[in-house]
Amino acid sequence: MTLFLKSNPNSIASQPLKSLVLEDFEVRQSAKVGKLQGKTQYLNRAIALLGLVVIASCNAAPKLASSPESSPASPTIEATPTTTPTPTASPSATAANPNLISEQGIGQARLGMTLGALKQQLGTSAEFETKSPFIVDFDAIAVSQSGEVKYYILHLAGQPLGDADVIQGLFTENPDFKTAAGIGPGSSLQQAEAAYGKVTLSYSTSNESREYARFDDQPASNISFATGNGNAETAGVYPSPSGEFNETQTFRDGAKIQSVLVVCLSENCAQ
Repeated sequence: MTLFLKSNPNSIASQPLKSLVLEDFEVRQSAKVGKLQGKTQYLNRAIALLGLVVIASCNAAPKLASSPESSPASPTIEATPTTTPTPTASPSATAANPNLISEQGIGQARLGMTLGALKQQLGTSAEFETKSPFIVDFDAIAVSQSGEVKYYILHLAGQPLGDADVIQGLFTENPDFKTAAGIGPGSSLQQAEAAYGKVTLSYSTSNESREYARFDDQPASNISFATGNGNAETAGVYPSPSGEFNETQTFRDGAKIQSVLVVCLSENCAQ
């Protein structure tokens, strides 16, 4: 499988993502040989989620190829096989704040836990409903309590999650969920800048014009904040005329974060 991500070397937000892309590519390289079918399924999901988070982070990243036979002239990143640890979830932190968004997950849903474990933890108070399609290339499981959707578990379209499968992507539009700094869906960009520093907004027409915000002091590399859509209304004020890739640090009064995405970028999520 080859993953193509548009590159913009002049992007304000592209540089911090280079180490992230290299890190996950190393995981993919190490998983290429001698893995079981379950690991292969993980790999496919991880590649897709990597593409989603890189798009969400800056709408621009190098082209990655999973085959080492690529031409040396192509912009392919090669790396020594290794694996990168995934931060261990903190049950005490979740218990203290059940609506916390962190690099480990959203609320009681933690990256790396199985769907079955989440069902057991939430008990009969929770409902799990399949949403297909959810976004392009992804279906989701809506997790609801008391008739309210709390968050969504993302998975590749056409590949339903079983109770033994691990959670690798979480998405929420629920304003009850916030980071430790108090930022989440419904937070204004002014509030987010006060917590995380200067914001850079961007969207690319090749990525459905979905607009994302990234901050100078981003809370974690695997957390992304969505703010609008270039085909409708954007949070950012962009130079005219627009191009395929668009970026700005100016935003409209009242612009808000609409949703938050948290994904797993390490093979350890499958363990």
